[in-house]
Amino acid sequence: MFTYIKESFEELKNNVTWLDREKASNLMVVVAVFSILFALATWGVDSLFSKLIRLYFDNIIG
Repeated sequence: MFTYIKESFEELKNNVTWLDREKASNLMVVVAVFSILFALATWGVDSLFSKLIRLYFDNIIG
């Protein structure tokens, strides 16, 4: 187990190409914006379906 952890850290140090700070920050902003947009779209569709289902059952029940 310790060998696996040691080799994992060694691989992260030597074999992974890391982005520079500026590019990583720009990509983080892009991910945050798209996450917010997707959350708003999900909220909108959920609200629409909720109103449609409520309307449907109000007409069926009374």
